[in-house]
Amino acid sequence: MINNIVKTKWSKKETVLNSFLSIPNSFTAEIMAAQGYDALTIDYQHGMIDFNDLFLMLQSIRHSGVTPICRVSGLDHAVISKVMDAGAMGIICPMINNRKQSEQLVQDCKYPPVGIRSFGPTRANFTVSSNYFYEANESTFCLAMIETQEAFDNLDDIASTPGLDGLYIGTADLTIGLNKGKLTPGFDRKEPEMIEAKKKILETAHKHGKVACLHCGTPEYAAQASEWGFDLVTITNDVRLLAGAAGEHVKKFKNLIGEDHNESGKDTNPSSY
Repeated sequence: MINNIVKTKWSKKETVLNSFLSIPNSFTAEIMAAQGYDALTIDYQHGMIDFNDLFLMLQSIRHSGVTPICRVSGLDHAVISKVMDAGAMGIICPMINNRKQSEQLVQDCKYPPVGIRSFGPTRANFTVSSNYFYEANESTFCLAMIETQEAFDNLDDIASTPGLDGLYIGTADLTIGLNKGKLTPGFDRKEPEMIEAKKKILETAHKHGKVACLHCGTPEYAAQASEWGFDLVTITNDVRLLAGAAGEHVKKFKNLIGEDHNESGKDTNPSSY
């Protein structure tokens, strides 16, 4: 089995650094894989990505040693099976709200006798392990996204699910869900109630022997999350990194020549999302 950096670092109690890929392109995936991340998550939920894109992106990431993760579009057995057969070594599933759904996620991600995943690792058998069936259950992982009031109310039930590896906080949706729309979506919330909610999810995950993961917008917030004890931190995605870097170049140039750098009045700073 190729080394799953994520699980190796978790076994050493080290924080995993992750980012998301939303651009449907193998070259941008290859560039991101060369930057020093431990893991990269192909965003099959909100990214502009179809399966052919995902397949080529997995191929681009392979030789970097970076652990490929996929955030699937939902709790769908066929989708989860297919992306794992293609070589994803971790699954992040959105909108897991209760124990029944978290149990189904484990079932879909694991081979018997743990789960019901159908055997057919078309690509994974060559790129992950020639002994894939016997090693996959232990060497891959699945994370349930916590991003609604219902999920927050059911934290103990979800976190105690046998076979589930951890909880992944979907910060933007959780901000909306816990505040009933009173706060706008955003990653690096500093409101005391949002920090308290994140720490409660962290503590609940650890209480049940599971990892806790947090989606962040900036390195500064991710470093703070690591100090709090989060086992995996995500820093933004390829789209916002590209927009942020390009925006800063344009802003600097227009400042140097004395032009208004933001005529549209729109905030292009990715850290504010």
